[in-house]
Amino acid sequence: MEFNLADLFEAVADAVPDRTALIAGDRRLTYRELDERANRVAHYLRDVGVLPGQHVGIYAFNRAEWVESMLGCFKARAVPINVNYRYVVEELRYLFDNADLVALIFEAEFGPHVVSVLPGVPKLRHLVQLDDGTNTVTAGLDAVDYEDALAAAEPTRDGLLPRSPDDLYVLYTGGTTGMPKGVMWRAEDIFFAAMGGGNYGGPGIEHPADLTKNLSGTPGISFALAPLMHGNAQWSTFVALFGGNSVTLNASRRFDADEIWDLVEREGVNVISLVGDAMARPLVDALAHRTAPSTLFALVSGGAILSPAIKQELNERAPNVAIIDAFGASETGANGAVDVTDKGPRFHMNEWTTVITEEGDIAPAGEIGLLARRGHVPVGYYKDAEKTAATFTEMHGVRWAIPGDRAVIEHDGTITVLGRGSQCINTGGEKVFPEEVEAVLKSHPDVFDAVVVGVPDERWGESVAAVIAPRAGRTVSLELLTEHCRTALAGYKLPRRIVVVDTVERTPAGKPNYRWAKATAVAAS
Repeated sequence: MEFNLADLFEAVADAVPDRTALIAGDRRLTYRELDERANRVAHYLRDVGVLPGQHVGIYAFNRAEWVESMLGCFKARAVPINVNYRYVVEELRYLFDNADLVALIFEAEFGPHVVSVLPGVPKLRHLVQLDDGTNTVTAGLDAVDYEDALAAAEPTRDGLLPRSPDDLYVLYTGGTTGMPKGVMWRAEDIFFAAMGGGNYGGPGIEHPADLTKNLSGTPGISFALAPLMHGNAQWSTFVALFGGNSVTLNASRRFDADEIWDLVEREGVNVISLVGDAMARPLVDALAHRTAPSTLFALVSGGAILSPAIKQELNERAPNVAIIDAFGASETGANGAVDVTDKGPRFHMNEWTTVITEEGDIAPAGEIGLLARRGHVPVGYYKDAEKTAATFTEMHGVRWAIPGDRAVIEHDGTITVLGRGSQCINTGGEKVFPEEVEAVLKSHPDVFDAVVVGVPDERWGESVAAVIAPRAGRTVSLELLTEHCRTALAGYKLPRRIVVVDTVERTPAGKPNYRWAKATAVAAS
């Protein structure tokens, strides 16, 4: 047994075969059942000629088959590739080609997109279609039915190749700008960096065999609320599975807060993982007319930080629920827990994460530097040597992952995260980091959501603009928000203009869509 994701899952499945592993809509699978179905996926992939290290796309909404397919890929030593189901044809063509997909597991609804993309991706030879209830029939699509493929495949682990800690886990991340990039991790590194390391919240295990010693005696129930195409949901799912717990997925194709709370009550969910205000706000608002479920003891946000206003309301409406802001990135895994102050997010770093200078030295307290992680870090970006060299850099004999966040070590040892340099606003020579201003704006009771961007300014080069979605029934003005921000921000950081919209557009992962926000702000100027 190795620090390999498939090996580790199989150890848990053997230790607690009859526990419920996965709940997705009306599907409930024990660890034994999930293991067997993943074995069938693995054997199917091997039988059709998918080789170790080759890439298999998963193009689907949240459902049990997403997890089955992912585990099946690991078991076959293939690499599952997350496909954003909101992509249009051109984006899909880029992703399928860039990722060198040789096989694709997809929902029937997406068949027309797949047909449109196929001529440009000759390496994609094997198509497996999931029945999604839409009765979509796509002419010219030569695909195997998922259930038929599994029915004909071997349910045991017999004949599967020995695995390695070096087997790859790849997460395609679109970030906030540009085309998606595939972040490549060794299985062992992602296990420790983002999947709990066999002892979530504590030091990682020393030997693979130690994993089953830490399994929960009384299994908890975790709710991975984000789409599985996003790292947040994948990591939350594997944290739960490696602990012998149950995972619930949001298998609905819409985000209905009351339906989600009903599911939490029905299943007795203990922990919800989600992505920032975009998911938390409707859940908090729904608690205005209902009681928080008594089984819930923690809500964890990863991938986007909760604003102070959301956390305050959640504390008021669900006082027994712990709120945890987990700070991390596709390029670094989990880094620490966040406290959002009125001046921006601060986090308590783990031993692997710090702030460094451009030369690779630890930055002095109070000096702006680069957030960086050492230890378990990715191999690099798939097929992008230039970005790999820029992000994963060895300095003074230490290999660092440097995702691009500017940050400051405070005198108490916490870190204030200022934001990505790519979104940094240069106004008259002063640098403004959007996340800092956004945190202050969203602390105003009349603001539902906000994104801050720089817009052209004849005098200053750029000026600060905010795209604001007010809360229902509320109005906002530049004067009102300027006075609010003035108590926490220097004058050059204050928004010089605001654009009021009904909804702030965000990525499927819940991150700000800065490209859209900038276009909106410029068009309104």
